[in-house]
Parts: sequence; C-alpha cells; structure tokens
Amino acid sequence: MNLNGYSLNPFAIPSEQRWTHLRFKIYPDGGVARLRVYGEVVPDWNRLKQIGGECDLAAVENGGMVLSCSDMFFGHRHNLIMPGRAANMSDGWETKRRRGPGHDWTIIKLGTAGRIRRLEVDTSYFKGNYPESCALESCQAKDLPLETIQDPEFVWKPVLARTKLQPHKRHLFDEVMDTGSVSHVRFNIFPDGGVSRLRVYGSIE
Repeated sequence: MNLNGYSLNPFAIPSEQRWTHLRFKIYPDGGVARLRVYGEVVPDWNRLKQIGGECDLAAVENGGMVLSCSDMFFGHRHNLIMPGRAANMSDGWETKRRRGPGHDWTIIKLGTAGRIRRLEVDTSYFKGNYPESCALESCQAKDLPLETIQDPEFVWKPVLARTKLQPHKRHLFDEVMDTGSVSHVRFNIFPDGGVSRLRVYGSIE
C-alpha cells in the first residue's frame, strides 16, 4: 500500500481471522513514527477450556470490554480491567462526587460466556475517595444491543449484593450467587468514587 509523508495513513483490514504475530515491511526504506493495530482480543478459548480451571472473564487480555459507564471524570473506565495491579490512583476508574441521588455504574462485556465463581474488587490508592460499597449484577445478553441492557427496565441478576468496601484494599469475594452462564456484568459503586481493578473469575461455558 502506498503511504503519504508526514501524515496518518489508516487502512481497513477485512480479515476476521485470529492473529498472534505481525511482520511490518517498508519499501524500500525510510522512517515510520508509529504503527497502531486496532482490533478485538480473541483468546484461544479451546485451549483455555482444555487447561480447565478459572480465568478472569472480564480481563482485557481475555477479550473483556468495558462498554459504557455512568461517569469517568477522573479515571477512564477501561482501566478497570487492565492487566496487573494499578500503578497509582490515576490508573483506575474514578467518578466525580455526586450532588444528588443515584449511584455510578459500568457495564462490561465478558470475553466469553461463563459462570462466575468469585470476584476481586481492588480499591488500592483510593483512600478518601473510595466507594462506600459496591454490587455486581449479570445477564446473558449475547445478541442484545447495548441500548437494551442500559435501559433502566432491563432485568439484571444479582451476583454480589451491595457490600461495604474499605480504602486502599484488595477485596476478595469467594462466595457469590450463581446466575448460570452470563455474557455481561454491571458493576455498581455507591454513591461514587474510585476502583483500581475488577476481576471476575469464572469457568468458561
């Protein structure tokens, strides 16, 4: 493909195949400032099923995606499912202080449908601005548009009832409600605040 100098050169890639490596060639020589390859993470689920056990169904490296949230004034919603521990407070998801009723939330599409077994809610680095409590709900909405599951009338099934949180701490919840095979979760924080990471461990269905 021909390139233009001193400019962005976007190209659409029609392939739906899963790829693990790329080789970038330039002809005959020259300089490239940046290469960006945008796409969706597609793990080898057959291999993971053979290994067995639990995996983080919401993790970005397993194909999880944060679809929407009520607010992300201080920290981006995608930080919630990034790999590893947060580096600092700005590396988590944080909403602004509420001045009225309600609570903040985010909706996450799991990498694949699974049965949730346990959770981790990490408020590391959030001390005076952590949520008072949180709750997690789930649904099986593989073929439903985001507008439908964002509707206030849409029915979500509780996985973790509203539970009090503590500042700067990894909260491990080994006992959660079994809602069967689910494709999406809604993470609610009350009334607002910041969470470093959310881990949704479960078995692949």
